[in-house]
Amino acid sequence: MFRRLVFMGSPGFALPILEALHEQYEVAGVVTQPDRPAGRGQKLQPSAIKELATSLNLPIYQPVSLKTAEAFNQISAWQPDFIVVAAFGEIVPKSILNLPPHGCLNVHASLLPRWRGASPIQAAIAAGDVKTGVTIMLMDAGLDTGPILSQREVPIRPGTNAGELSDQLAFLGATSLMEILPSYLNGKLSPLPQPEAGATYAPKLTKEDGFLDLTRPAEVLARRVDAMYPWPGSFVMLPKGKLKVLKAHVHDSYDVNPNGRFVVNGLPALGTADSLLVLDKVQPEGKKPMDGQSFLNGQPDWLGSS
Repeated sequence: MFRRLVFMGSPGFALPILEALHEQYEVAGVVTQPDRPAGRGQKLQPSAIKELATSLNLPIYQPVSLKTAEAFNQISAWQPDFIVVAAFGEIVPKSILNLPPHGCLNVHASLLPRWRGASPIQAAIAAGDVKTGVTIMLMDAGLDTGPILSQREVPIRPGTNAGELSDQLAFLGATSLMEILPSYLNGKLSPLPQPEAGATYAPKLTKEDGFLDLTRPAEVLARRVDAMYPWPGSFVMLPKGKLKVLKAHVHDSYDVNPNGRFVVNGLPALGTADSLLVLDKVQPEGKKPMDGQSFLNGQPDWLGSS
């Protein structure tokens, strides 16, 4: 059996997949994003995959770009039979896609062709999808357009945030990949063309995507809070500055106005286009996360009444 591979991934979503591959196959090398500044001190932090690869004593390569001759030569030198990609963070060029004899397999966190792109988990929650899943596909030069080897489906339960769903899909992706790899590598499983009907796109997120526009319906905003947690995080702008919203729910009400402030069952609430967005957990600027009641206790000038 062809057992030598190169793994390409960066965030926590990719961890169970690399762990599973390492147990049963020869991981010749790991490609991950360069260390990035993070936190208040902006110190360089390694990716989650770099930390795992280091603990497993695997060779690590962190290119600034995969489009260079150096990147091609490094991956080629590892002589992979196949490459596995999971949330790497950069489009893989055709030169590398064509390098291994058994191609590049991608573990994607959606039921393709729905939510191609960089943020499928957040997009599914924000859109109110009732289900999602993982797709194992053979990569081509398009953006998540390659033929499909396997799909596994899971429901999205109300109130599930992106961090929780990512953990669930990561383990499902690892399980699915390990199930199909033997058949695929032995030529007993052929990919099926991916349909174009129903294709949607989930672009890369920025911090600005966390802004909660209170002129929109409360249900849309509550889903957005879940979709943006833990990153980039949701926020509203108040007179005293930015308030991060970590958890919220909808309280049906009438005659509310967007940006109005209220109190519901001892919790702060904001008026939206159609009802109230109740703030269950928040984080004021420069402070630690706190429940809504604790926040309200420190806001004697919070407007409105229950």
